[in-house]
Amino acid sequence: MELFTSWHSWADAEPELRRRLPEATVAVLHKAVAGAARWHGDQRRPTGAPYTDHLLEALEILVRGARVTDPDVLAAAVLHDTIEDTACTREDLNIAYGPRVAELVSWVTIPEAGPGQDKAAVKEASLRGLAAAPPAAITVKLADRASNVQTLRNLPLARQRAYYAQTTELIMPLAAGQPWFTAWFAQWQAGHADLA
Repeated sequence: MELFTSWHSWADAEPELRRRLPEATVAVLHKAVAGAARWHGDQRRPTGAPYTDHLLEALEILVRGARVTDPDVLAAAVLHDTIEDTACTREDLNIAYGPRVAELVSWVTIPEAGPGQDKAAVKEASLRGLAAAPPAAITVKLADRASNVQTLRNLPLARQRAYYAQTTELIMPLAAGQPWFTAWFAQWQAGHADLA
C-alpha cells in the first residue's frame, strides 16, 4: 500500500503540483492551502501532527495517487474540514473559492449534534448520506479517509478498531466506480485485517 505523507507544507507540495497541473490550478491550490492554514491555525491531529499535514495528505492522495486534476475537487480536499472544525462558513468558502467548492465541502461536513442527539449517530447518518453525494464530493471524502487511515496504527487500539469498522462499512462502498480508490482501500484493508 502506497503512503502519501511527504507533503507537510506548500513548499513540499508546490514543485510536484507545478509538474502535474496547469498554472491556474496551482494558483487555486496555493490560495486554498493558505486559507486552510489560516482557518485551522495551530490545530493538531489526534497523533499530534499539525492539522495541515492531513489536508496536504488528502491533496497528495488525489494528485499523486488518484491523478485528479479538477481544481475544485482539489481545493475542496484541502478545505474539507474548514466548516466542520473552524469558524469558516459555507458562505466564506463560496465567496473565496466559488459555489462548487463550497458545495463539495458542505457534502463532507459532519453536522454538529443537536440537543439530545448522539454525536456518533449524527456522524454515522452523515457518512451514510454520502451515498447520495455527487461523485466529486465522494472523491473528496475518499481522499480525506485515505489520509486518516494510512497512519491508523498511530492511534490507540480501540480507536483503530472503530475507525477500521467505520471505514470498511461506510466508506469503502463509496469507492465503487473509482478503480484507484477501490484498489488502494483493498490493500489497506488487507494490511489491517487484524482490526476486524
